[in-house]
Amino acid sequence: MAQHFLLSAASRTTSLRAIYKAGEDSAYATFCEMRWPETNGEAVCPQCGHDETYKITTRRKFKCKACAHQFSVTSGTIFASRKMDFVDLLAAIFLIVNASKGISMVQLSRDLDCQYKTAFVLAHKLREAISQEVHTGEVLDGHVEIDGAYFGGHVRPANAKVNRVDRRLKKHQTGTRRVVVTMREREGRTLPFIAMNEGEGVALAVENVSRTATMSADEASHWDMLHDGWMVDRVNHSQIYSDHGKHTNMVESFFSRLRNMIEGQHHGVSPKYLHQYANHAAWLEDNRRTDNGTLANIVVSNAMAAPVSRNWKGYWQRAA
Repeated sequence: MAQHFLLSAASRTTSLRAIYKAGEDSAYATFCEMRWPETNGEAVCPQCGHDETYKITTRRKFKCKACAHQFSVTSGTIFASRKMDFVDLLAAIFLIVNASKGISMVQLSRDLDCQYKTAFVLAHKLREAISQEVHTGEVLDGHVEIDGAYFGGHVRPANAKVNRVDRRLKKHQTGTRRVVVTMREREGRTLPFIAMNEGEGVALAVENVSRTATMSADEASHWDMLHDGWMVDRVNHSQIYSDHGKHTNMVESFFSRLRNMIEGQHHGVSPKYLHQYANHAAWLEDNRRTDNGTLANIVVSNAMAAPVSRNWKGYWQRAA
């Protein structure tokens, strides 16, 4: 009986290993197809562009017949020097795109069975790849809404009332509060930027909004200068949120997603990395009608096209 149980356990273990290997091979093939779509996943040398290569199967590497350069499917990409299995990378991508308001790094590390730091760096590498789709360099056109929202810099009040200070005063603030100035096309793209104050949004609009566009803004006085370059609809939010088509509801929808992401999932974001969370929320907002499978393919494709991360490569990060 015991011998039969041991044989059954060994058989199950062998079956699980076979299933995992099949999944790993399938994930690896997916990365190859996304890296080299023009050759249907057949390797192309990143150094000389030659498409005739040898397969080094023991290390899942390739060797170019022309220049003898050795490379892998992730060489020169955002996943360069990766140590995780391809199936785990693919699982991380699916988990991140499936979370409509982001996923905490504690949750991701548990789902992937990896360290918190591994999940943190991996997620930021993916956000860096995603940001290439958000910040394309193309100006916004059509009707563009603009607004700003402040994030971070929370000062915890003292326990005793007699020890509490006026947290509105600059001398009592932490210096980590930032504003996310965002421009959003109606039925189009979302473009966020990080600034010290909301008034910087006018200069950002000059650089990123076409002069043929029309704009919407709220009653804040710093948006008055927008009238020098565009036709601008203004809505006074102290009186009304939408006035016969004059509103900033689309950009407020983005802020709602970003605030739920930061406060509900991450509970706190360093100003050093706020731009990546803003780009992630903008990408999710712009692709909210796209199915998860397509989103995962888009992220894998972006990651394979993105260069080696200079911000997240190596182990020099000291204060995340």
